[in-house]
Amino acid sequence: MRIGFIEDTHLHGGTQIWVNEAAKEFIGVGDDVIIIAPENSFVANECEKQGARIFTYDWEEISNNKAKYFDSWIQGLTNSDVVICTVHPPRKGFHCSVFAAECMKKADLDNVLIPKTGTIVPEYLREFYLPDPEVNTRIITITNFTREYLVKSYKIPENIVQLIYQGTEINRFISTRKTRNEAKVRYFLPKNAGPVLGSVGSFEERKGQVLLLDAVKKLADSELPDVHLMLVGDGPDEKMLKEKVKTMDLGNNVSFFPFTREPNYIFERLDILTLPSLYKEGLPNVLLEAMSMSVPCIASKMAGIPEIVFNGKTGYMVSPGNADELASAVLKLWKDRSICKKIGENSRRLMEKNFDKKKQFGKFLEYFRSIHERRVR
Repeated sequence: MRIGFIEDTHLHGGTQIWVNEAAKEFIGVGDDVIIIAPENSFVANECEKQGARIFTYDWEEISNNKAKYFDSWIQGLTNSDVVICTVHPPRKGFHCSVFAAECMKKADLDNVLIPKTGTIVPEYLREFYLPDPEVNTRIITITNFTREYLVKSYKIPENIVQLIYQGTEINRFISTRKTRNEAKVRYFLPKNAGPVLGSVGSFEERKGQVLLLDAVKKLADSELPDVHLMLVGDGPDEKMLKEKVKTMDLGNNVSFFPFTREPNYIFERLDILTLPSLYKEGLPNVLLEAMSMSVPCIASKMAGIPEIVFNGKTGYMVSPGNADELASAVLKLWKDRSICKKIGENSRRLMEKNFDKKKQFGKFLEYFRSIHERRVR
């Protein structure tokens, strides 16, 4: 089977890493993978290394001159039996799934377009998910929250919206003595740091790093003077966050580290993973990865997060935007290390049971083949 992916972004976040891994997995079992993505983007460059066939375009120009790119998109779409298009933000009247449907209609293609999403943004239009009634479309969501939202709020027929969790590499995210020792070399922290909190992801407003700094300040000034936060990643807010750490006098309590393709070494250093997102989340990969390594998590109660973070069992959820709740949850975990350990163990078991990425890739392939077979009958 020929499986296409559309990734209208230069980002190298969790979704893009998943696409790269999916390309490798699907090629490894004998399927062809086609990528439509911006020139010099993470997905285009990395998937080409996996053996995928790449069709690129100018990310800036396409929103102003769609006509120029009809032929290249149509070529990529023609070579795909199913086409998975991550639902990215619209820009200047351009949206990737809508344009893909236009191309399919223009070329009279009968393959299947599959907008894929884990994040709900109320401002997004229904057509981003169901762009044209004349184009054969199915939708994949990676959280049940998102699936229910699309069905109830956008009135999208339930039978065309499929829930498939992405999962994570549970066999990769395992703590060992060797990786623990290596992590100490890679990520030097103050000798008495504890608890060590972690925030892994893009430095941007929606991820709530400013709120997290407020919570760390509360803890450092009261019951946990040695609390230490590892901020790992990159993004538009990096300079602002570093300046804020200085003005808040948190230089001894916060360390910055760059984006890494080996986050398991980060998790080896953490006592607690924090995800204080303010909005626009799905089911973040970083939670799945940390939980696979038995790291207790504290995360905002939103989107698909309640599908894996169960209060007191696999972590704690807090209200988005509430620094006091976040600080209290850290204290609750850190004051009883036996509960902290038990939560980590429960998290690992949940990942083994329901979120093994290898098994989930198989479910994606099974779904792709089922809708392709129905199309060609």
